[in-house]
Amino acid sequence: MKASRTRTAGTAAIAALALALTGCSSTEGDSGTGSQELTFWGWSPGYADAVKAFNKSHPDIKVTYQEVQPGAKGGYQKMLNAVQAGNAPCLAQVGYETLSSFAAQGALQDVREHAEGDASDFQPAAWQSVQLGDAVYGAPVDTGPMALFYNKKVYDSLGLKPPATWDEYQEQAERIHASDPDRYISSPYLNYDYAGLSWQTGASWFGVKGDSWKVDLASEANQKVAAYWQGLVDGGLISGAPMYDQAWYAGLGSGNIATVVGAVWQAGVIKGGVKDGAGDWAVAPMPQWKAGEKAVGNAGGSATAVLKGCKPTEAAWTFAHWLSTDRTTYGDLVTKASLYPAAVGLLDLPQLQLKDPYFGGQPIYDVFADAAAEVTPGWTWGPIMTKTTTDLDDALGKAWAGKGSLKDALVTTRSKTVAELKNQGLKVAE
Repeated sequence: MKASRTRTAGTAAIAALALALTGCSSTEGDSGTGSQELTFWGWSPGYADAVKAFNKSHPDIKVTYQEVQPGAKGGYQKMLNAVQAGNAPCLAQVGYETLSSFAAQGALQDVREHAEGDASDFQPAAWQSVQLGDAVYGAPVDTGPMALFYNKKVYDSLGLKPPATWDEYQEQAERIHASDPDRYISSPYLNYDYAGLSWQTGASWFGVKGDSWKVDLASEANQKVAAYWQGLVDGGLISGAPMYDQAWYAGLGSGNIATVVGAVWQAGVIKGGVKDGAGDWAVAPMPQWKAGEKAVGNAGGSATAVLKGCKPTEAAWTFAHWLSTDRTTYGDLVTKASLYPAAVGLLDLPQLQLKDPYFGGQPIYDVFADAAAEVTPGWTWGPIMTKTTTDLDDALGKAWAGKGSLKDALVTTRSKTVAELKNQGLKVAE
């Protein structure tokens, strides 16, 4: 497994970056009946049934599942409040992009002593996502390898094939728009969808240098991605419909938005929101910067994190690892929640081999299986991602609309992020 920047940064960074929370203790532990008791907070469909299955097969550990609001809708704040109050659950569903923020606030428990022997069970990029310095904060559950969703009906009508490179993608954008002035190749990307585009090219947004944070949002590699999409904006080749807006779904349904560069879970978004598009869509590998390359970005994914104050950490890791690797249970999660496994041993699940009628009978997970192995390693999320993405979305939204540039959006967001890090007392490597 390739070592990431976060892995080699060392534990000194964690000590310096954590805003330690006090009074963090957990009452979870031995129930007095010979079994250890744990509580798990999450929101993914299928998790409640997964916990029931675990309890049946592990009589020495009892897990209680409590459903909470998705993280960005209040779940994360509830978790942080519980840690500070000293009554947090042992386990919680936390997105990879938020783990660094939790770590910086002293809200996570290092379970490396139990977990490091299981590192090879997971895809390298996923395993790196639960590490910071030498610490391991949970088990990777799912990943978001990216590919190209394209309207095959539109492509066939124009004699187009899925583009192998981003240069070909731009040429197709021009042909698609020329065929109909209301037709565009894509729409604006924000926050973590945009991050996946940067991730593919080997760019980074954050890194750790000694005991300081590096903020790389405006780096040369990031500017390369911004310049490419700026060219499409300047050419009038990008739809004005924001992703996940009703206008976006309508554009996908009519063929006026011909592609989505997105993670595996976008399949469920498209199927659920564009029912009339059944049979029109297909999936192909993500376009490359150079012909013959296979680099892939990642957008999304979460871990079963161990929260600060958890005492039976070995039992917590036992459950977290099981949830990510048990074939029967995870197969149900694929069906119920459209999760794509982070565990290498689950990439051949029967549920991932099925032909999808919506996508014309294509076994779309074959594309994502190849993509998952090629996700560029080394990506690091920062400690204040809510603030960073709020500022980024504001600046990117204006740039996509022609009010400013994507390059300037990155520069502005970097400046605001650095200022906030310093305001919180965190060191920044200039």
